[in-house]
Amino acid sequence: MKTNFVLCVSNQDYEASLECFKVYRCKDDTNAEKHHQLRVIDESGEDYLYPEKIFVSISLPKIAREALMVKPH
Repeated sequence: MKTNFVLCVSNQDYEASLECFKVYRCKDDTNAEKHHQLRVIDESGEDYLYPEKIFVSISLPKIAREALMVKPH
């Protein structure tokens, strides 16, 4: 499964799960995308569906992508 990165631009209604202006990993989920949602790994460390309108897709340099793919200890 391909992993992308998104920037949270609004955490309204999701304050406990998302931080505004933070980069999150986003998993491909074509079914969710049909419903204008993204599968995002949030602050809990699990992936959940969120409205796509609260994120913007971003491109990161290779070193940043690799750093963000490492799971916290």
